[in-house]
Amino acid sequence: MKTNIQFVQMPTSETMEDYVHEKLDKLFKKYDWVIKSDVFFKKENDPKGKGKICTMELSLPGPKIYATSNEQNFELAFKETLSDIEKQLKKRKQEFKPYH
Repeated sequence: MKTNIQFVQMPTSETMEDYVHEKLDKLFKKYDWVIKSDVFFKKENDPKGKGKICTMELSLPGPKIYATSNEQNFELAFKETLSDIEKQLKKRKQEFKPYH
């Protein structure tokens, strides 16, 4: 399982990378048919105080799964995005019907 983490127009954070890898490793143990993940972090000027954006895209059999969140900090944005991804993975898993 390959994970690609990018920090768009901002410095890389090893702490955040480690956190993302740790959380995604758990997810991939549960859903071993996921091929690859792309995670993007970027900052946007947001008058509401948010503007920390996390976007995640998973490659797997069938269409890609995609989610994005805009929060006050990157950890919250990642958690929110991961939660959305997990919901989509659960749905996708139910669509897999074993053929005998």
